Amino acid sequence: MLSRGNTAPMFYRILSRFPPNFSFCFAYGSGVKQQLGYNTVRSKRNMIDLIYTVDNAHRWHTANLELNFDHYSNMRLLGGALIARYQETLGARVYFNTLVHVPEEDVLIKYGVVSTKDLLQDLTEWRSLYLAGRLHKPVEIIRNASSSKIQNAVEQNLRAAVHAALLMLPEKFTEFELYRAISSLSYGGDFRMIFGENKDKVNNIVRPQIENFRSLYAATFAELRYCLELPLNGSDNQICSQDLSEAAVLAHLNKLPKWPIRRIVERQTSGRYRQDTEDILIGISRSSNYRDIVARSLRSIVWSSSVWQSIKNIPTAGISKAVRYSWAKALKTFS
Repeated sequence: MLSRGNTAPMFYRILSRFPPNFSFCFAYGSGVKQQLGYNTVRSKRNMIDLIYTVDNAHRWHTANLELNFDHYSNMRLLGGALIARYQETLGARVYFNTLVHVPEEDVLIKYGVVSTKDLLQDLTEWRSLYLAGRLHKPVEIIRNASSSKIQNAVEQNLRAAVHAALLMLPEKFTEFELYRAISSLSYGGDFRMIFGENKDKVNNIVRPQIENFRSLYAATFAELRYCLELPLNGSDNQICSQDLSEAAVLAHLNKLPKWPIRRIVERQTSGRYRQDTEDILIGISRSSNYRDIVARSLRSIVWSSSVWQSIKNIPTAGISKAVRYSWAKALKTFS
């Protein structure tokens, strides 16, 4: 189950500034979780990233425009209906307002809005690996999921992340390498990692959060004892091992979500689909380069969604904020 996480009054005060009709909310990033390279978690220079999950985007944006008209760029002139339509097309189907100053808390926030149906699709199918990737890592749950569908999808997403990470790893690896492989799933192929993020971002995320990763994945590891040995005794350098038999590799492949499997099949058949999917996966499980095949499928998903979402974010931020935000991101490349 998801834990509530940090219930600091600050988060509740921030949430009180928004329409209450959202079903799930979490915060992520260096503003809420310790990363190497940042002195403190919630220093004023670390923007807090929030995701609101809403059942009706039109209704939510209409209400939010009444409460927080100034959060929006000139897109606000389109009204709630067209903003919702823009949110639910292109990229990761998330609408972001960025560099929003909350004067009472003296903090900057960036918040994204996603429709419940789109979040569920990404968590269960990895359509974009955008929010699914963020939820592969420890986050702060600000409002617990109001439906079992979201809760179950979050847990399914965690299980899929372990299956995918094990396909990326050799027979022997450390606990740290396992969490790094999980965290890397949604960064491989992200064009922002070329220009816009610290090159050590994944290591910086994992290293100070080993205990949080252990807690997040404990239930999944327990389910996979038949193929995974994790001697978790307090040291993240202890050697772990996995079964690399064809049967085990095939089992992991079959547990991948819909979109990675679709990309694999497309690549293996040049888009012609003349073979049964199961036959293709069996062939891959017997191949010495199955890791590369899986990695390419994941990179292609992340590349497409990250490019289109970044393009989509320009008009939602406005030119001035887009330049400021992009500049701050670019500085991380060289930090």
